[in-house]
Amino acid sequence: MEIACLDLEGVLIPEIWIEFAEKVGVEELKATTRDIPDYDVLMKQRLGLLEHHGLGVNEIQEVIGTMSPLDGAHDFINWLRERFQVVILSDTFYQFAGPFMAKLGYPTLLCHNLIVDEATGKVVDYKLRQADPKRQAVIGFKSMYYRCIAAGDSYNDTAMLEEAHAGILFRPPQNVIDEFPQYPVAKNYEEFKAEFIKASNRNLSL
Repeated sequence: MEIACLDLEGVLIPEIWIEFAEKVGVEELKATTRDIPDYDVLMKQRLGLLEHHGLGVNEIQEVIGTMSPLDGAHDFINWLRERFQVVILSDTFYQFAGPFMAKLGYPTLLCHNLIVDEATGKVVDYKLRQADPKRQAVIGFKSMYYRCIAAGDSYNDTAMLEEAHAGILFRPPQNVIDEFPQYPVAKNYEEFKAEFIKASNRNLSL
């Protein structure tokens, strides 16, 4: 049996922090793992900026409520689920992802948790599901004899792409393409489907 392991932001939904940064006018919050590969460094920067500007989870969730999955993402995930087991491996947080999961038909999601002061909505800290979570999830699936095809768009996805039996980049920035030329690149969902067909060891069709 084959399992498709997908990143979330940039693959199925917009980048939440970028959308939020644009709405609140804090340019520095636009940084993602495309810009800062070290996730802990990135999150400490984000938490510091939220503190400095007096922003919390309530403001972020308000912006999320106005967002939708990327055009074509819902149809793509349905297409994928007809042919593979599917799990989303993301560095987002359950506090952010819930509304999107409803719009995508509730695929399985493994991500992280924010530590929030319930009285104020202030984001105090964050808690990883586990260290190197995307790679470790793929290792776990492989231990259950799944053949894993992983797909993502950024630096923080390359560990799971490397661990998987096959990896695909979806709409990555040029710097990621240049640094990881071993992975095929899909520029849209039709190309994405074709790459999954190529990566499968079964006789599948579009």
